[in-house]
Amino acid sequence: MVNEYEIKKQICEIGKRIYDHGMVAANDGNISVKLNDHEFLCTPTGVSKGFMTPEFICKVDENGKVLQANPGFKPSSEIKMHMRVYKERPDVQSVVHAHPLYATTFAIAGIPLTQPIMPEAVIALGCVPIAEYGTPSTEEIPDAVSKYLQYYDAVLLENHGALTYSDSLLAAYHKMESVEFYAQLLYQAKQLGGPKELSKSQVEKLYEIRRQFGLKGKHPADVCVGKKCNGGMSCHSCGGHSEAAESVSADTVAEITKKVMEQLGLK
Repeated sequence: MVNEYEIKKQICEIGKRIYDHGMVAANDGNISVKLNDHEFLCTPTGVSKGFMTPEFICKVDENGKVLQANPGFKPSSEIKMHMRVYKERPDVQSVVHAHPLYATTFAIAGIPLTQPIMPEAVIALGCVPIAEYGTPSTEEIPDAVSKYLQYYDAVLLENHGALTYSDSLLAAYHKMESVEFYAQLLYQAKQLGGPKELSKSQVEKLYEIRRQFGLKGKHPADVCVGKKCNGGMSCHSCGGHSEAAESVSADTVAEITKKVMEQLGLK
C-alpha cells in the first residue's frame, strides 16, 4: 500500500501538471485523495498548484475538519465540493477541480459538452453537463453538483471551471485532460463552421464498446442501456441536463442499482 507521503508527492506532481498545462492560474484549483472513509488529503488554499511540496498538503475528515496541517496551511475552501463527491460516489478515490481554458469558456458561455464529435471522448466521457452556478466555499456548489454525480464523471461548473473524479488520482487528472481536449476540439471546429457529429447509431456502437470494455465510473452508456433518453438513442441528444437522468425508467434504475451492488459485493 502506498504511504501518505508518496500520495502527497503524487498530489504535488498532478498539481504541477495542471499548472504547467495552463489549467489553473495563480492559486486556482484544488485536488484531493481519499485515504479511507474518514481521512482525506487535499491541497491548501492560497497556494499555487505548480509549486507545492508534500508538507503543503493537508489532511481532513469526511466533514472537511482539519486533522493535520502544517503551520501556515489550511484546506481549500472548496473542500465541501470534494466531500460531497466522496459522500455520494463511494467508488471515487480522487477529485480534481481546475479552470482549463476551453472547458471553462464553455462553462461561462453556458454550453454543456454534449456534441458527439470524437470516438475517444464519447467512450471515455460521454456527456459533460453544466452544474448551476454556486457561490464558492458555500454549500451552493456541492448542491448544484450533486444532481449529476450518479450519471457523469465530469461536470462543468457554471461561470467557474470543471470538476472531474475517478477511482485514482491519475484517472481523475486524465479525465480533466480529456475534458479540456474535447472542449478545445469542439471550440475550434465551431470556428470552421461547426463539427460533423457522429450519428446516433455510431454513438450507440461506441457505448457498446465501452460496456464490453467494462470501464468503471458513471457514463450515459450505462444509463441508456436499451432505452431512449428524451427521444434519442443516447444522452448526447438530451443536452446533458439532469432531465436526462430524471427520464430514466424505474427498470433501468433497478438494473443499474443491481450492478452497483454487485460491484460493491453487497449482493
